[in-house]
Amino acid sequence: MKALVLSGGAGTRLRPITHTSAKQLVPVANKPVLFYGLEAIADAGITEVGIVVGDTADEIREAVGDGSRFGIEVTYIPQDAPLGLAHAVLIAREFLGDDDFVMYLGDNFIVGGITGLVEEFRAERPEAQILLTQVPNPTSFGVAELDAQGRVVGLEEKPKQPKSDLALVGVYLFTPAIHEAVRSIEPSWRGELEITHAIQWLIDEKRDVRSTTISGYWKDTGNVADMLEVNRSVLETVPALNEGTVDADSEIIGRVRIEAGARISGSRIVGPVIIGAGTVVSDAYIGPFTSVSEDCRIEDSEIEYSIVLRGSSVTGVRRVEASLIGRDVEVTPAPRNPSAHRLVLGDHSKVQISS
Repeated sequence: MKALVLSGGAGTRLRPITHTSAKQLVPVANKPVLFYGLEAIADAGITEVGIVVGDTADEIREAVGDGSRFGIEVTYIPQDAPLGLAHAVLIAREFLGDDDFVMYLGDNFIVGGITGLVEEFRAERPEAQILLTQVPNPTSFGVAELDAQGRVVGLEEKPKQPKSDLALVGVYLFTPAIHEAVRSIEPSWRGELEITHAIQWLIDEKRDVRSTTISGYWKDTGNVADMLEVNRSVLETVPALNEGTVDADSEIIGRVRIEAGARISGSRIVGPVIIGAGTVVSDAYIGPFTSVSEDCRIEDSEIEYSIVLRGSSVTGVRRVEASLIGRDVEVTPAPRNPSAHRLVLGDHSKVQISS
């Protein structure tokens, strides 16, 4: 069995972060989201992994390499444009051959991994098996309709009038039957080859399509709110560790992970929190559910429920919360006079300013 990991999307909902970084490499608890998926695939005993890449191919290649660090062998599959999940299957035909495979969206996060799902699929081998979960906003997802016996009878992509609240999770398992399906469908109104249409083709052809409804934790980390929520969830499982330096004037409460070379002075840190290698925290408060990456500086500031990426600094700021701060960012107080706001913002940014 092989794996096909999709890492070619533009990540428009995470701009401006994704103007300069692949969305799959934005870190959760100081580890890229994509890495959690690759680890789950390796844990399921799958070693041959194709990664579909787009405009951020170089960055993905640099981060993942040949896959040996995860115990897998990686083949990179270029996709000229994000033309749909079924299109990714289409262009990966040579890599996939006639093997069964799991398709994993690289920006999705599932607590507990996929080992049980893969074992179930290997034992029973339906043509397709999908994961479902109940969501409050099904119009934002692919949605499944089940009959009274729980069998999949229909799928819709982002329906205006959903027939259920069961959304497709970004993990799919297929036999080679899916290749005929993706060749048999037409692009949707979005101009994409939808995987939901391909699975619907299998259903219409009376093929065996099954579903598993998961009750565990799943998130599509496509926007800032979801990134922060996944970060919170992962931090709750991170054990305390101190490989850095903490002075006598500092207070460490709860599960706090301080990585090698980090220095904490005159500060209060309330976990769960992770402080990256080489980061300096001075006269500051870092509150629960915060991840600070390597080589950052948090000084004379308060920050909580946030993600701070590599090489950034937050200095002299009274309170920062529910924030995603990119790489090599400087956050400082605005001058008191004149009373004006000076902004340098990336495309599609959203800013809230107190009047």
